[in-house]
Amino acid sequence: MTPRAEATQRRLFEATMRLARGTGIAGVTVDHIAAAAGVAKGTVYYNFGSKDRLIEALLRYGIGELAERLTTAVDEVAGDPSAELAALIDAALAFIEQYPGFSQILVSELWRTPGNWAETLAPLREEILTILERQLERVAATRRFPAGVPVRRAATALFGTLLVTALDWLVFEPHRDRSEVRDSVLTLLAARAEPG
Repeated sequence: MTPRAEATQRRLFEATMRLARGTGIAGVTVDHIAAAAGVAKGTVYYNFGSKDRLIEALLRYGIGELAERLTTAVDEVAGDPSAELAALIDAALAFIEQYPGFSQILVSELWRTPGNWAETLAPLREEILTILERQLERVAATRRFPAGVPVRRAATALFGTLLVTALDWLVFEPHRDRSEVRDSVLTLLAARAEPG
């Protein structure tokens, strides 16, 4: 793909994410996307063939970007698994803050059954869960993780918590600092109610 084609696709992705933030993906048309990206409607069809294929490519692009940021955040702090987890959560929140429209698409489509993009989202979800699970296993190895909590289940809960908590923060409490939101997620992850 040429740099120009990549730039055009990125503009289409950015436009789609901005539009989805206001109306949800169902309310976004190819005409809207083309106008917001400053291109002809035919450009959308030339690059993707249809709105559904654009959304599918956007999901792959967004999850790839998120996965890269999570991995980079952990690598930059390498050493203390708890500090790495905090950096990973902060990177996820920063991504969602930058791309709230993508996150809304992800939340609305990830758990929809049957969904238009279920086949696309399953391996993408797995990619993020693997990164989260790997990091939680590192924390668990230091005994700074609640005993008896399956790491895979905690990774799934963390993924959902990050998406919903970040969107709630951006909609209802945008005045809060991202570090406050990160610390709240970390506190929730460590908390465990005593039975009885």
